[in-house]
Amino acid sequence: MIGQLRGKVAAQDDDGGIVVDVGGVGYELFVPLGTVGRVPTDDRGHALFYVHTHVREDALTLFGFATEADRAAFRTLLAVSGVGPKIALAVLGALPSGELARAIAARDLGRLTAITGVGKKTAERLVLELRDKLKTEPTAGPAAARTATVPRRQQEVLVGALTTMGYRAAEAERVASQLEGRMEAPLAELLREALALLAK
Repeated sequence: MIGQLRGKVAAQDDDGGIVVDVGGVGYELFVPLGTVGRVPTDDRGHALFYVHTHVREDALTLFGFATEADRAAFRTLLAVSGVGPKIALAVLGALPSGELARAIAARDLGRLTAITGVGKKTAERLVLELRDKLKTEPTAGPAAARTATVPRRQQEVLVGALTTMGYRAAEAERVASQLEGRMEAPLAELLREALALLAK
């Protein structure tokens, strides 16, 4: 079983697939939306992905995550009746592990049903089966929570704006990750910068 991979992201697809080049060998991973922008990288540009190896009779598929907590949440989601890898990826693409845990704890069905592929019955099942299995992360107070949340939401909005304009999700995520340190800036300004990067 593969537990983690460290290498350069060599390619990205619109369907959430990426190729990670590890010493000249390309590993295909499926990742939640936003993972490439959040994954830790070293000074050589090598990214570290925590990997879940999914084995079936007819396939062996690798799923990659930015944190061990996201991988653990993915595995927990797979244990829920009716939830497969596709829905689990969609859930974590919309709500990384910490946010998912808080949504489950608050029984926030609205946030869950807003995720593509998650209907009311699935959302209710997630709340019922995960309420004691996902741990919420402690925060240092409202100011700290805002500092952590605003850039992430701004990045998601930027990616959404670019895809609405016709750019591929992979392209939108790439330029959003390049502008990660600028996410406190106004959206209009970020959009101009993103379009300039895409035009190069």
